[in-house]
Amino acid sequence: VQLQAFGGGLVQTGASLRLSCAASGRRFSSYAMGWFRQAPGKEREFVATMPWSGGMPYYADSVKGRFTISRDNAKNMVSLQMNSLKPEDTAVYYCVGEGTGVTRWKYSDSPRYAYWGQGTLVTVSS
Repeated sequence: VQLQAFGGGLVQTGASLRLSCAASGRRFSSYAMGWFRQAPGKEREFVATMPWSGGMPYYADSVKGRFTISRDNAKNMVSLQMNSLKPEDTAVYYCVGEGTGVTRWKYSDSPRYAYWGQGTLVTVSS
């Protein structure tokens, strides 16, 4: 199983960026897909997830109202539209896919996700 994330880059404060992630080797239509991020010197944190096709998305408080997660199950992809970017959004963003037998974990818990992409760097300059 592979998750390939792309779309990161260097932008200025207030700009927008769209991250996308293509999955292969497993269909994720019945599983959650989402994003985590890790800023330099900080712990990895949850950003957003969409449980399944038609399910309500979950967002970290820090990105609510600015980021929008979406899925294309036909293409086995998940995207993250990031608007009004701030310097504190600077991080490596990881695409994630839910594993099986993980319902004891919350959607915002990293152990829920068995599949992780390689990460794409987003840098927001002030």
